[in-house]
Amino acid sequence: MGAGMGSRRGQLFLRSLLFLLLAGPPAGGQLRYAVPEELEHGAFVANLGEDLGLDVSTLSARRFRIVSRAGARQHLEVNLENGILFVNERIDREEVCEAGGTCLLHLQLLVESPLELYRVEVEVLDINDHAPTFPWQEYVLEVAESAVLGARFPLESAQDPDVGTNSVHTYRLSPNSFFSLEVQTRSDASKFAELVLERALDREQQRLHRMLLTALDGGVPERSGTAHILVTVLDANDNVPAFDQPSYGVSLPEDAPAGTLVIQLNATDLDEGPNGEIEYSFSGHAPPRVRELFHIEPRSGQVLLKGRLDYERASLHELYVQAKDRGPSAVAVHCRVLVHLLDVNDNAPEVTLTSVSTPVLEDAPPGTVIAVISVLDRDSGDNGRVSCEVGPNVPFELRSSFRNYYTLVTTQALDREVVPEYNVSITARDMGSPALLTRSTLTVPVSDVNDNAPRFLQPSYSVYVMENNAPGASICSVSALDPDCQQNAYLSYSIAEGHIHGMPVGTYVSINSDSGHMYALRSLDYEQIRSFQIQVQAQDAGFPPLSANVTVHIFVLDQNDNAPVIVSPLPHNGSVATELVPRSARPGYLVGTVSAVDADAGLNSRLSYQLLQATDFTLFSVAPDTGELRTLRSFLEQDSTRQRLVVQVRDGGQPALSATVSLLLSVVETMPQTLSDFSEFSLPPEVSSSSPLTLYLLVSLGSISFTFLLAILILTAIRCRGERRSRQGDSCSPPRCYCCPGSRPSSDGLKTSNLTAQSPAGTAAATCLDVPAGGPPGYCYKVCLGPESAQSDFMFLKPCSPPRNNEKDPGKRSRPDQHLQVSKEAKQPNTDWLPPSTQRPTLKRYQIQHCGNRGSRWKGDVGMG
Repeated sequence: MGAGMGSRRGQLFLRSLLFLLLAGPPAGGQLRYAVPEELEHGAFVANLGEDLGLDVSTLSARRFRIVSRAGARQHLEVNLENGILFVNERIDREEVCEAGGTCLLHLQLLVESPLELYRVEVEVLDINDHAPTFPWQEYVLEVAESAVLGARFPLESAQDPDVGTNSVHTYRLSPNSFFSLEVQTRSDASKFAELVLERALDREQQRLHRMLLTALDGGVPERSGTAHILVTVLDANDNVPAFDQPSYGVSLPEDAPAGTLVIQLNATDLDEGPNGEIEYSFSGHAPPRVRELFHIEPRSGQVLLKGRLDYERASLHELYVQAKDRGPSAVAVHCRVLVHLLDVNDNAPEVTLTSVSTPVLEDAPPGTVIAVISVLDRDSGDNGRVSCEVGPNVPFELRSSFRNYYTLVTTQALDREVVPEYNVSITARDMGSPALLTRSTLTVPVSDVNDNAPRFLQPSYSVYVMENNAPGASICSVSALDPDCQQNAYLSYSIAEGHIHGMPVGTYVSINSDSGHMYALRSLDYEQIRSFQIQVQAQDAGFPPLSANVTVHIFVLDQNDNAPVIVSPLPHNGSVATELVPRSARPGYLVGTVSAVDADAGLNSRLSYQLLQATDFTLFSVAPDTGELRTLRSFLEQDSTRQRLVVQVRDGGQPALSATVSLLLSVVETMPQTLSDFSEFSLPPEVSSSSPLTLYLLVSLGSISFTFLLAILILTAIRCRGERRSRQGDSCSPPRCYCCPGSRPSSDGLKTSNLTAQSPAGTAAATCLDVPAGGPPGYCYKVCLGPESAQSDFMFLKPCSPPRNNEKDPGKRSRPDQHLQVSKEAKQPNTDWLPPSTQRPTLKRYQIQHCGNRGSRWKGDVGMG
């Protein structure tokens, strides 16, 4: 029998395949196929890729799939490699389609990029896989012996779940001499059997009659079912109940409550007594579902609603009711009740997200598909018609592609920085009365695009750093924000390339690329650099990266780290600065001016002068602001001819720094024409702000110049001494010639040396040397300086003839208005605090009243406080 069954399935499969080849795809993009039930897994159904005209190689990339409701069984599946629709699991037509008729599987096929939707209907063809069955294995009939010939006794029909030709086709009865079998057809084409009495019964001869009833279907191969019939011959109860009509029809709303009267049945029996009392009940073929929903009152014949109806599950219920009297040999008669259900809008629409493409890029163009939404209402008619809409104030809309299918698309540009996520409310509402609706929320996150450049918290930064800072110390922090997210908001900081005083900016400062903290790489010196600016860049990690720049102004604050520097008077070769003061000087006489500079700024460079030590504090005073050294009173006879002073210069910083200079004042009767150690210094700006190395160079140059000048003087003296020895014994005719009239020959060699500076008019200055006694008369030497030699350390000697009248008018030998002007390169004072013009070094002018007086010198040393 198994071989015959397989042959039958093969024939059905070939018939369905021929049907597919001849049918072809229907119009309107909907395909229909037919497949026999009970096929094994993997059985071929159709080539969807070929029938739909799709490229088989792109099916997987385009996510070609069957869309089904959640929880539904997937009987069919698509092979993405070849586009073939195959059987995924065994299909039982009787299980899939409980009701008879055509059994269809509705498939929704979805393919993306671009989005396309196809509908496919697959008809499940019935195969003869069920044999007819009887409700009982044995029928017991009680037949009165008075039954007339030709009496008919309906039998319970056999049931076959198959449909069409595979259902019950005919009945057969085993041979006997009393009964025959007639097959009747109902209005719904179902068949039932009736026993026909062909020969009068005689209970006394045969009380029981046994027969075999066989039900046959029309399938190939033919299937059958059997039941035994036991006929008991009774005494006469020769009338059977009769219904008013063989079939009843009634309509009932699906929301009818339990206990509702469905129909009142009525059957009559002409017999009397127990033979005429009728009892109603469901026939043996009433399905369990009917027995769950309905109840029959046995005596009244009322059919009542027992359970809850559902139009969407079954719109028609068929009730088979039998009536039988209570007399002996009772014969049951049957009727059919058709209950038609009326649809009620009791199902809200169902919203299903078929395909969701999230998150969506914030630069997605309008019209981008976000999701495919399907709606379903199990009701029928207007109750099953659904409209769908989205909530207000969202940049999305629904577009209908097929019936009950919508696509959610964007309507405008998105901005993640404004709204990072949308909760889209989708409302599905049917057309029933009252209308039912379903709301579903779809969360649409917006993914970030690097469309925002970093932004610094300030348009510019001003940083104040105290000089002498420790290298590596943090000086400030810059911060920027980027409204983007993730790597698009990850910022790295860097310093733009540039130069500060010819050096790369990277040698001055550095920045932490992650935190934005800036660090000084070197110790800053206010005297070298007071301010500079750098460009800091913040760049995100997006693609392409975006950046922003900000200017950081760095101002160096001054510290009192430079002590005052004495620029006048300056010691020579470590000796104390000396000066001559005439004894005839009156109170307030300007002896000289102590000048100093401080490389710091502000209060740190504001200098004050004070007399720290003195031989006699009542004799001299120092102006605290200008540094002018003046006499307080006139000199007395008892005053010492050598006055030693120590002047301190102190700045205004905290703590204050100071410097001291020692002065040696010689009190003389007459002032010779000589160079004072109080020299006028004009300090260029670049020197004042230079390092101590510049000061050391200046001191070294001055020492070398002084040594060179001293060597020239010594050579000149040696030369004069040699000429004097060479002329010993000779006489000098009067008047005798001396370089300095009024002086007398001395064995001390060089008596006096007077240096006269070149005058502005270009007159020559002479240095006169005394000739020892016995030397050649009429000779003297002048140190001649050109107009440009006032700033030169070189001196030239040449012989000169003294004027004849130098003894008569010695005062004419030297001009009291001549000055020595010395200009040297020195450190320029800080321009933030410059002393008044009266405080700058001036050249002390001295009148030489007598050429023979001995010159005096400053002798002192400079101390740093």
